[in-house]
Amino acid sequence: MPTSPSSPHRSRADRRRATEARILDSARELFAEKGFDRTTIRAVAAAAGVDPALVMQYFGSKRELFSQAVQALPVSPAPADTDALVDQLIATLGLKLGGLPEGTLAMMRSMLTDPAAADHARAALARQIDGVAAALPRAGDPELRAALIVTTLLGVTIGHQLLDLPALHDAPPERVAALLRPAVKALTGQSGQTG
Repeated sequence: MPTSPSSPHRSRADRRRATEARILDSARELFAEKGFDRTTIRAVAAAAGVDPALVMQYFGSKRELFSQAVQALPVSPAPADTDALVDQLIATLGLKLGGLPEGTLAMMRSMLTDPAAADHARAALARQIDGVAAALPRAGDPELRAALIVTTLLGVTIGHQLLDLPALHDAPPERVAALLRPAVKALTGQSGQTG
């Protein structure tokens, strides 16, 4: 029996990938909302519209499901020009204040209570720090300055996205960025304050 153009035949592999994606999307949402400890395989399965046994078949364990759900997005390379670097970092902050992917929120919500989430966060932050440090002048502790920049922006993101601090939540992202720009610029070494 031929299939109609509106319902093309999908291979078993295509259906499996679609089901895995649906499970991962549901897991990201739940991990972001509840964290690792309070998210159950049953809840993920219900949200994805599948049997809990299928979640276990595809992912093996809650830990592996979490690991795949919070895979870090690729870190964009830092520009070699420090003015461009400051612009990129501030623009990235504006994007983060506008909302983060569910996987990132899940990792952030869980990183202080779950060792695997902490490992994922540490690895992602280390890549970001390395990228920023590579773009900074070599004199004056570039790795430390990069770590200070990245963790400052992380703190602002946590205060806005997870803690919903009124001063951060109510302020327009452009205002937050404008106030942070001189501090980020100073940490890049542009203001002559390199330690």
